[in-house]
Amino acid sequence: MIPRPRPRRFRLRRTMMFMNAQKPGLIKDAYIYGCDSIMLDLEDAVAENQKDAARFSLYHALKTIDYGNTEVIVRINGLDTPHWQEDIRVCVAGGADGIRIAKCESAQDVITVENAVLAAEKEFGVEEGRTLLMAALESPKGIINAYEICTASKRMFGVAISGGDFRRCMGTHFQRDGVDLLVARGQMLIAARAAGIQCFDTVFTDLDDDEGFEAELLQNKAMGFDGKSLINPKQIRPVHDLLAPTEKEVLWAKKVVEAYREQSAAGVGVFTVDGKMIDIAFIPGAERTLRLAKACGMYDGDLV
Repeated sequence: MIPRPRPRRFRLRRTMMFMNAQKPGLIKDAYIYGCDSIMLDLEDAVAENQKDAARFSLYHALKTIDYGNTEVIVRINGLDTPHWQEDIRVCVAGGADGIRIAKCESAQDVITVENAVLAAEKEFGVEEGRTLLMAALESPKGIINAYEICTASKRMFGVAISGGDFRRCMGTHFQRDGVDLLVARGQMLIAARAAGIQCFDTVFTDLDDDEGFEAELLQNKAMGFDGKSLINPKQIRPVHDLLAPTEKEVLWAKKVVEAYREQSAAGVGVFTVDGKMIDIAFIPGAERTLRLAKACGMYDGDLV
């Protein structure tokens, strides 16, 4: 068995790359691509008559492969299937860092999975609370209940939108400007921020449309997403490059935080930096930029 450290709820998760858990050739070297997290898929990528084989492959991968610093999340089958409970037992017994709840629509869905995870941790002698959770919001009901879902468990580290299923529910199709998902993305982001957890965008499926992919990434960054789901290693580097703060953004954030410390110590609440008025409302954003820059290796200063 390859021991893995206890997962962290808050860590750098710019990229989550999906991989079919049934295919050893894909998952045995997944860490070499350099994504922050890999998503070993037991759901859509696996045919109905191959679920047991996929779990077998997954368990042995988790037990024998050293993924290093790459986080290992598993997407389990939906709660409306006969597979999800055994999926959870295999994830916990194997030592997965976290579980992605497919088609999550309510806080009760999260609680149901959490209870099954806790039972599996006890069954297999795994430290209680070790296995993290995230939820995929794939329907209008999931989006409407986003805040309740985000706050349903202390194990929750994030939520992600699944564009394909959501578009199907809404009777719409992919739009290059993102208008088809704009409201859902916004509601999910607001819920995640209010709950204090991370938020991830859906996959971009056209691997030949580099321009469209870049445009979507820039929109993701402007909206405040923490990361993006991916389907191919070629998408990793563009995400890491575009979601990382620029040198200009890091320098500005550093100036804002340093000026705030000086001015607040002197009892000043509103001040200027490079001619722009700054108050306490700017500080969380500046601190988030510096945390991200530090995680990306772009900043080595003090974050306190």
